Amino acid sequence: MWKDLDISLEKAETLKDMPSVENLGFGRYFTDHMFLMEWNRDQGWHNAEIMPYASFSMDPASTVLHYGQAIFEGLKAYRSRDDQIYLFRPTDNFERMNNAATRMSMPRFPVDHVLKALKGLVYLDRRWVPAAEGASLYLRPTMIGVDPFLGLKPADNYLFYIIMSPVGAYYAEGFSPTRICVCTDYVRAVKGGVGDVKTAGNYAASMLASEQAKERGCTQVLWLDACERKYIEEVGTSNIFFSIDNTLITPPLSGSILGGITRNSVIRLAQSWDIEVEERPISIDEVIEASDSGALRESFATGTAAVISPVGELLYEDVSYPINDGQTGPLSARLFKELQAIQYGHTENSFGWTVKVG
Repeated sequence: MWKDLDISLEKAETLKDMPSVENLGFGRYFTDHMFLMEWNRDQGWHNAEIMPYASFSMDPASTVLHYGQAIFEGLKAYRSRDDQIYLFRPTDNFERMNNAATRMSMPRFPVDHVLKALKGLVYLDRRWVPAAEGASLYLRPTMIGVDPFLGLKPADNYLFYIIMSPVGAYYAEGFSPTRICVCTDYVRAVKGGVGDVKTAGNYAASMLASEQAKERGCTQVLWLDACERKYIEEVGTSNIFFSIDNTLITPPLSGSILGGITRNSVIRLAQSWDIEVEERPISIDEVIEASDSGALRESFATGTAAVISPVGELLYEDVSYPINDGQTGPLSARLFKELQAIQYGHTENSFGWTVKVG
């Protein structure tokens, strides 16, 4: 059925007013068009269409509203200095989404067809890709179950759609280190669960701890493992790295954390610079000891939204542990600069990570 999946196009009759780059924020505005396709057990994927951005209706009994069959991805489109538009590792995002679909008993989709649709959608709405440094067009592919049925089983009908939102530079006040609160009251995920997929419930479950961290003057939560409350897993919705002595350390992909595209990019870049990288369990005690001894040189989180987010301070059991005197470390700065240069097409694409649109 996949080979017969045609993509139709309906252009919007009236285009929206463009927001100013200064007021973009994150996820507040949406482009003129979206992509939508349907799946059912009889027809497979069908009715694939690039269409005007619009609401769609669902039955109040829809599966996604009661049993959480919802997965999504996040990636960006970037405008280069010569006005070319690039995507960063889109195939990896779609392959990861297909893995999430398998875990959530949802249908896999044809990556090549959906990438073609995404490129067409971005090209159609290319005026929405900001030209300002640090700004980009955020892309949100989503799949939801829509059966009108109050019974616990995989849905027989799904919607897959892509919406797009222009976003400003993540660091409104500069590339500044953050204050992170180590969470000991709640856990994010367990091995064998769904912590390694981008499913909606993971994010709803993290909100309470995040709000409590903000009340304590912190930007994000550092999650520990669910069994021993000892080993570090993720920070907020991002992967975490620690530079201890001359080694860059990050928790392994052992089933409870998301395999981030930016995480993988950082590992490959660091290794290409002859920096030793270890993917291994690292306890909060080891990090605190390294902080006390001065061996902890810097720490940073990685993710699509911020790319690299330096950590300047850990708050653990009401004790503050500064990292690199609260300053951005040289490795964090170098990685951020290099990844941004690749994403915006400013430097040679030696890893084959960027895809040109149009």
